[in-house]
Amino acid sequence: MSESPPDSRAKTLNFNVGVLGHVDSGKTSLARALSSTASTAAFDKNPQSRERGITLDLGFSSFTVDFPEHLRESGGQQPYDSLQFTLVDCPGHASLIRTIIGGAQIIDLMMLVVDVVKGIQTQTAECLLIGELTCPRMVVVLNKTDLLPSNKRQSAIEKMTKRLHKTLENTRFKDCPVIAVAAKPGGPDAADTEEPQGVPDLMELLKKQTYLPKRDPKGDLLMAVDHCFSIRGQGTVMTGTILRGSLAVNDTVEIPVLKVTKKIKSVQMFRKPVSGAMQGDRVGVCVTQFDPKLLERGLVCTPGSLHTLYSAVISVRKIGYFKGSLTTRAKFHITVGHETVMGKVTFFGLPPSDSKPAPSEPCSLETPFSFDREYYFQDEYVCGQREGSSGPDPEQWALLEFERPVTCPALCLVIGSKLDTDIHANMCRLAFQGRLLHGFEDKSYVETSLPLLRIYKTKHKEGQVERVSSDLMPVIPASLPSPLPRPPPRSSSLDVSHCWWHWSVPPDRAPIVNSQTVTSSQTITRMPP
Repeated sequence: MSESPPDSRAKTLNFNVGVLGHVDSGKTSLARALSSTASTAAFDKNPQSRERGITLDLGFSSFTVDFPEHLRESGGQQPYDSLQFTLVDCPGHASLIRTIIGGAQIIDLMMLVVDVVKGIQTQTAECLLIGELTCPRMVVVLNKTDLLPSNKRQSAIEKMTKRLHKTLENTRFKDCPVIAVAAKPGGPDAADTEEPQGVPDLMELLKKQTYLPKRDPKGDLLMAVDHCFSIRGQGTVMTGTILRGSLAVNDTVEIPVLKVTKKIKSVQMFRKPVSGAMQGDRVGVCVTQFDPKLLERGLVCTPGSLHTLYSAVISVRKIGYFKGSLTTRAKFHITVGHETVMGKVTFFGLPPSDSKPAPSEPCSLETPFSFDREYYFQDEYVCGQREGSSGPDPEQWALLEFERPVTCPALCLVIGSKLDTDIHANMCRLAFQGRLLHGFEDKSYVETSLPLLRIYKTKHKEGQVERVSSDLMPVIPASLPSPLPRPPPRSSSLDVSHCWWHWSVPPDRAPIVNSQTVTSSQTITRMPP
């Protein structure tokens, strides 16, 4: 791919801001009030969105401001003279959380929109959790302040601000700024003649909160496509955000989920033709002879740089707000990169004597995963220390087995959810998160790859000795179970089980030779039940 961005874009830094919050909190109205240029699906262009009055898809729009002085002084080497904010308007409805997660992974800053009258609601909390996993900074916007009585407005805003700071004090956003606005005074049906309130102040706040995100044109291209449509006489346009690398006109790119390659005919940024783009840019890429119905969302990359996985090993940490248990062999909705698929989970960790608390930084582990190490099979995710004391969770991993293959980059974010939970229930559906550490690309991975994963389970059985005929040879009654034979392979991970067989001699039996207890041990290899 191209090694440097085109000259026409060298002076503008693109900064992606996600607009998230509960349904009907005014996110789309706020994006419209801020934006000067509309792009793909902006402001609920979808007829279904307008009919239902809610956002159903990711919407994109932008506005441009002068380059902030604090960024010039922060040591940036690029000669930027303007800053473009790309607003990613995410749906707020609970049933569209897959779309929300996908949108959150392409942003540099999150703008959490809260209805000042209703406060934190269920999807507000879920958006906050998603933001903690995907985004380093956040601004909270208290919207609909025009609904508050004018004589009590300021005190109500201050009260809600204190409540929000209390809610955020144990998150990574504990010191984030809070600002009050009225994006659409009078509500959605009001005339457009009334000006939004507080929007200029919000623009200034966004400028102050910007930073120089990592923008590197080198390396393989990775682009997250969110919309695909045809233009008569030109070809098919794929719109999306470049997550890694760069692209240029005449480059050849791959759509890995379809195993096809295409040559880039033209590139646009917010309706302006450009010769190329780099990491962080929002672009539309035109290719020819491609049916847009084949790709709704997905990834575009340098040919051969992404792989399709049937199973994967991930680091794993439970999300604290999830109230259910995480049990082995349970099925979860697994979001891997920008795909969501059902998958079965098997949890494992270090042996109890070697386990360490997981570090505070999400998705990081002090002990690297290795196929050379033996791991301890777990029936469920272990919360706190194994001994039952309070404290951080020990380091743990999980084997994911997908119901259908997924295409994703290495070390991508993984989120496990229970999206089949009642959307009206006041509970968190996000269960765990982690990083993809190793993927299995072979469709027959159960036979070819899983035997390399050394997971063991400890078994313990007891029985009574009827009599002792010598020092070392107990006579085992017929009722005592014998060691289990090795069963045929099954479709789950390999299990090396250390089984101790223990026979005790009752004290009233004679003769007793040397000891009251005779112990025998045996190690067998078998699959977990």
